[in-house]
Amino acid sequence: MSKAGKRLLEAARDALAIARGEKKAARMYVPADIEVKAIREKTGLSQENFAYAFGFTSTQIRDWEQGRSRPIGGVRAYLMIIDRDPAKVLEILRSAAKVRKAAA
Repeated sequence: MSKAGKRLLEAARDALAIARGEKKAARMYVPADIEVKAIREKTGLSQENFAYAFGFTSTQIRDWEQGRSRPIGGVRAYLMIIDRDPAKVLEILRSAAKVRKAAA
């Protein structure tokens, strides 16, 4: 895995730990509102494919985009990472799945 990929994976792990209350944030800025539709459209994926690729449900994506609910905590941080480099996030997720399959 590349150096940038390792940093993104570590950032995602940190975001999850912070969201779970296992770790304190180090002045991490996560905006209150995330434009999920803009992030998804940037990837060129449908709501269903975006949800599947990044581990969401299509209902979550639809609700976020239609303003019925909004992503909270670590999910907003994860969406920021996806927005920054969706291809790298997909690469990390795929490599993690391969490692997991190999270990099983």
